[in-house]
Amino acid sequence: MDRPRPELKALRQQIIEMERASGPSGGAARARVPLGAPLDGPLGGGLARDALHEAFSADKGNAAALLGFGLALAAGMRRPIFWVRQDMATLEGGEIYGPGCAAFGLDPTRLILIATPDGADTLAAAEEALGHASLGLVVAEPWGTPAVLDLTATRRLALRAERSGVPVLLLRPAGEPIPSAAATRWRVAAAPSRPARDAPAFCLGPPAFALEIERNRLGLTGRFLVEWNAHARRFIEAPRRPAVAAPADRPAPSQSAARQGSNAPPHAVIVGDGISQRAG
Repeated sequence: MDRPRPELKALRQQIIEMERASGPSGGAARARVPLGAPLDGPLGGGLARDALHEAFSADKGNAAALLGFGLALAAGMRRPIFWVRQDMATLEGGEIYGPGCAAFGLDPTRLILIATPDGADTLAAAEEALGHASLGLVVAEPWGTPAVLDLTATRRLALRAERSGVPVLLLRPAGEPIPSAAATRWRVAAAPSRPARDAPAFCLGPPAFALEIERNRLGLTGRFLVEWNAHARRFIEAPRRPAVAAPADRPAPSQSAARQGSNAPPHAVIVGDGISQRAG
């Protein structure tokens, strides 16, 4: 896509500074959770602790990546994690597996898992948990877009998070964005994982994600190709991969795209630290 014009970029930055100036009283800086260098810049230092955040999968096939994103955020917290899941989310996405948590750097003994029958109970349990300032993170995982999940419900969660200083993450598998009080909104997709070091070629390396910050009330948005470092409990920039030559018996990508004309699907192109879209 076309790069934003300098005047629009300057105006956007001016609006961000105005919103920051009207932030917490007394000029106090918001406490933040560092996520890693590629993401901390746009987020103004990390994920705001006293706020609501929401994350969606890029499509139905990326539900596992969305769950992995939630595990990564949970692993970065030093305090207990309260995770409430609607039964349908568990049936569709699978149980949270202890050894899998450990592989993300999350100690399973710090994870409090709650199962609920519907969206109303999921939100109610999350709201109740936000009253306990000893928690590191509250994760609410309703299924789809329940009727109770409206702007009023998200405002209640946001206010609770602000009072307790405990961040809350709304994981939205099979859900669609609606008006909400979330400070940030994420789109999560899986990305190719590089081979593991000192291992056979078929062994996968660290989990990799294509993340898009769709909404950021106090910062910038963008797309980022990152991988999760379970030892440092941080996201790092994914290494660039050399282009793969086209097989000799197949046309080059440019030739194939030219034959398809305007019907060629868009493809991701790495630009700087992020990813943009352009026609093939």
